[in-house]
Amino acid sequence: MTKSGELFERSIQDAEELLGRFDQEKNNQTEYNSESLKRAGLVLTLAAWETYVKNRFLEEIEVWLYSTKGSQLGNFVQRRVDEDLKRFFNPNSSKTKQLFKSYFDIDITESWKWHSYHPPQSKKVLDQLISLRGDAAHQANTTENQAHLVKRDDLDKAIRFIKGLVRATDQLKIAK
Repeated sequence: MTKSGELFERSIQDAEELLGRFDQEKNNQTEYNSESLKRAGLVLTLAAWETYVKNRFLEEIEVWLYSTKGSQLGNFVQRRVDEDLKRFFNPNSSKTKQLFKSYFDIDITESWKWHSYHPPQSKKVLDQLISLRGDAAHQANTTENQAHLVKRDDLDKAIRFIKGLVRATDQLKIAK
């Protein structure tokens, strides 16, 4: 497992803990809105994915630029990397693919195969989760009759999906 994968495993635990807290609180009378735990859990799940992608990219760049470190070429590429990562948010399938394609000439999304998932389906599910994350982060339930944006099973599936996506991505050797 890469260092990025190890860091991801620790960071995804926050989302799993929020899901566990939701389960504990859903049947108890509480003054707090436990539904917010599901939205927060989804945001943390996708934040863990974003951090994994950036860390994995940086891990590979470090290997790739090792022999040019400190040279004009190495400094130029490092500045470009820094600029590109400053603008890299909400890593959906196309943004993630483009980042790795532009530096390593590899379509990282082709490695997104595990269990019953294949790259086209994996890309679609990731893109849906990224979109839902945006809604969860920027929309609160404003009325009592409004359906909850993130259902318990949705968060559980999202966590399992992102964990599988990271494991599949982590197996890919990028920098040679």
